[in-house]
Amino acid sequence: MPKDSAHLTQARREEIISACAKLYETMSFKEITIKEIAAFTSFTRTSIYNYFQTKEEIFLALLQREYEAWTADLNSLHPSGSGPHRLELAEQISRTLERRERLLKLLSMNLNDMEANSGMEHLVEFKRAYGASVQAIQDCLRRFCPEMEAKERREFTFSFLPLIYGIYPYAAVTEKQRDAMEQAQIDFQYLSIYEITLIGAQKLLGVL
Repeated sequence: MPKDSAHLTQARREEIISACAKLYETMSFKEITIKEIAAFTSFTRTSIYNYFQTKEEIFLALLQREYEAWTADLNSLHPSGSGPHRLELAEQISRTLERRERLLKLLSMNLNDMEANSGMEHLVEFKRAYGASVQAIQDCLRRFCPEMEAKERREFTFSFLPLIYGIYPYAAVTEKQRDAMEQAQIDFQYLSIYEITLIGAQKLLGVL
């Protein structure tokens, strides 16, 4: 593929993904269609099929972009030396997710359906981004907790990653949900993304 053509392909893919992200700020996954995504781009609905075959592929690409941004955040973390490293890591990693609300919102959807309705090429690209985030967490643990052995790093990583799938629904509670909880007489403590992540990370790191 010529260089200019590859650049145009990437630019159009990013435009489609950005249009999806914009719609996702005010609409649900079910409400968003490829037709509506196309309306936020500079080209036609038919042209989108040159880059993505399904709506799920577009959302998976958006999730991939969110993972890449989170990985960059994780790779920038370093201990300051001002306090216990495990506690500092819990605080810093929680701040990275506080800035990635869209990532958490996407993870709270049915990822299995997104993956099942995406072509192998798109799925492999996504898995590479996911794998990079796994590696970034492992690298954070090496920087902050050099005393950790490989087994403990793996145990933290594969306990922490499933935990983050459930953060968004607990932190982003609607008024309707609040009313329902009150009517059901459930004593529920509302916490922020940072607070929920911090509690989980501290427990897994053994500092809570």
